[in-house]
Amino acid sequence: MKLEGKVAAITGGTAGLGRGIAEGFLAEGAKVALFARNPEKGEAAARDLSPDGSCAVFIAGDVMNQADIESFVDKTIEAFGTLDVLVNNAGGAGDLQPLVNLSDETFDEAMKWNVYSTFYATRRALPTMLAKKNGRVINISSMEGKHGKPVLTAYSAAKHAVNGLTKSLAREVGAEGVTVNAICPGLVITDIIKNNGPETAKAMGMEFDEMINTFAQEAAIKRPNTVEEIAAMAVLLASDAGAGITGAMLSVDGGTAQY
Repeated sequence: MKLEGKVAAITGGTAGLGRGIAEGFLAEGAKVALFARNPEKGEAAARDLSPDGSCAVFIAGDVMNQADIESFVDKTIEAFGTLDVLVNNAGGAGDLQPLVNLSDETFDEAMKWNVYSTFYATRRALPTMLAKKNGRVINISSMEGKHGKPVLTAYSAAKHAVNGLTKSLAREVGAEGVTVNAICPGLVITDIIKNNGPETAKAMGMEFDEMINTFAQEAAIKRPNTVEEIAAMAVLLASDAGAGITGAMLSVDGGTAQY
């Protein structure tokens, strides 16, 4: 029970990596608040994770909306009395286009979805963590935050920004007992990849299966990572064992970006 007594807030917590991280945290004794747009799906996820509602709650909102994000943090604290771990998981690539075809709106959306959401949630959560001189901020970045791919320019720029925020904030709050880290996953076959992957592959001039195989072959392990592997890293960072890790861009990408 590495996280017994801890309270975690997870954006995008009802599916994919966020759901996997929530399951990992609950298995180690934490209580979790999940944030996503779909109330029906979100309530079902919370009931599935904690049938009596004692260990998991769902709070509806749009990660693109500052007021919704800040309310999520506040409502997590109201529900469980405190906040120990913030996981900024919500994000995505959006419309994939070569740079010359990128609209202002598409680039702005990438920043709001990935960077501004992280900024707003973290700024709201920090006072509670700093007051008790203990806390964990875990930002879900990407291997694209370390390098890049064609047509992923806006997404890569956003994830590089998330990594920069992580590094600077770690130095701001490290002496106050708060750690700030980014997990940089490689390819993970989640529902969003299955649903949006064909369009991504098309933008890259590939078939879906060809794209998945190409990405997998870039990794040293020659396969996609699993949700459970990402969640295991999040558990480590959230636990007391992660107290000495901060300002790190931790690759869980099967050896794709070897730095």
